[in-house]
Amino acid sequence: QVQLVESGGGLVQAGGSLRLSCATSENSFRFDIMGWYRQAPGKQRELVATITTGGSTNYADSVKGRFTISRDNAKNTMFLQMNSLKPEDTAVYQCNAKRHVVRDYWQDYWGQGTQVTVSS
Repeated sequence: QVQLVESGGGLVQAGGSLRLSCATSENSFRFDIMGWYRQAPGKQRELVATITTGGSTNYADSVKGRFTISRDNAKNTMFLQMNSLKPEDTAVYQCNAKRHVVRDYWQDYWGQGTQVTVSS
């Protein structure tokens, strides 16, 4: 059973920074794509950023230039450095890991989530 455990959330003032971590229960190199998603109250879950095993990254337009995703496979951990935080970044942030099995079938794993609250 794969487990993903997030940490690093909390309350921060606008303009501040937080660093989220996602620890995996098995070698994170086995996950082809890892990413962060977020869900604010009353809104759908949205993609924040993804990173492949090779280090290619993708960001939502709303966080480009402010957030940085990275992964340390030696430590089985993925990170999200969040700078210049805005109140609209307030959400539950979830870690995701995807592993390609065969053809169009992917295994998909989720963490429980960590709350990020940005005060104005």
